Amino acid sequence: MLIGEAGFAQLKVQRLLTESLSDPISIDALNPALSWQITAPQRNVMQTAYQIRVSTSSDDLKRGKHLVWNTGKILSDQSVYVIYKGDALKSAQRYYWQVKVWDNTGKNSGWSEPATWQMGLLTPADWQAKWITPGFTEDAERPSPLFRKEFSSAKKIKYAVAYITAHGLYEAQINGHRIGDAYLTPGWTSYNKRLEYQAYDVTNLLREGQNAIGATLGSGWYRGHVGYDPTPNLYGKDIALLFQLQITYTDGTTAMVVSDDSWKSSTGAIRSSEIYYGETIDARKNPKRLDRPRF
Repeated sequence: MLIGEAGFAQLKVQRLLTESLSDPISIDALNPALSWQITAPQRNVMQTAYQIRVSTSSDDLKRGKHLVWNTGKILSDQSVYVIYKGDALKSAQRYYWQVKVWDNTGKNSGWSEPATWQMGLLTPADWQAKWITPGFTEDAERPSPLFRKEFSSAKKIKYAVAYITAHGLYEAQINGHRIGDAYLTPGWTSYNKRLEYQAYDVTNLLREGQNAIGATLGSGWYRGHVGYDPTPNLYGKDIALLFQLQITYTDGTTAMVVSDDSWKSSTGAIRSSEIYYGETIDARKNPKRLDRPRF
């Protein structure tokens, strides 16, 4: 291998992970564990010290100003699961962090490229959204409800995260594009004790001007036929949606779009949707797209 005239590359830090995840967007650990890897062109290079700094702003991080945590130089070879011990972390806040390390020859790596993590919604009070449901229907097929919400965004968006869960199963779209790639969300759990939610980076799905959100629900395990002797309505009769979109603009301001009484609801082609029994589709009842804005 030719090294080139510049000689050996420097010691570097890469693959920064928060809670073993790359740039996660819904961390609920109040003191998340941070990890990284070092690379060097030579053999027998070991970390002997590190320094971590964390900020709520990428610009402040680069300048080393207004940090929420700065470890200073710590003499340690630990590079896995270093526990955050800075200022208290806030719900839905995005944090930027980077690492510098020193090796056993006394050289340092310089600051790594920044990584990020974003906190989840840490308390029930952080949910501004309301549960919305079209109400239980006596229709034996129990068609899947459709929900729609239009909103306008007048500023340039820096990033946006959608937090979604449901009684039953959900699929959601923004401007005609599916949110996420998972199926059977939010998953099966003991709904009378806990309910999981998902967080999605939807920055690239939004645009300046008019936007539209669409969501479809299915019975799932919540009110579907479940068990060896399938019984419906194990956890409840009504399926419902909880949706919260948090937008951060490039000027630092924020906005929120939540499920509430202003959302529109209807039914469509899915006349029945069950885990064990499949779906019944009547394409004649398919409405106009609920997930695209009208102009």
